[in-house]
Amino acid sequence: MDHANFGDPMSQKIDKEMTFYEILQMSPDVARVLSEFNLGCVGCLGATSESIAQGARAHGLDADEIVAALNEIFTD
Repeated sequence: MDHANFGDPMSQKIDKEMTFYEILQMSPDVARVLSEFNLGCVGCLGATSESIAQGARAHGLDADEIVAALNEIFTD
């Protein structure tokens, strides 16, 4: 996966403080990307209030890597 825009705040729509609920509303592709990280957020009760950073930490994942992958959905 190419993360050329990683770290560029002007190219990001999603940040790690957003909740899973918020980002799942943005595009159907969000659920697909989350599943690539083995995050089954759709249907999880924690998704309504848990941030990407909190979820990543709880699952031993890198929040910045998840955010970069999610933001690739919205690159032109």
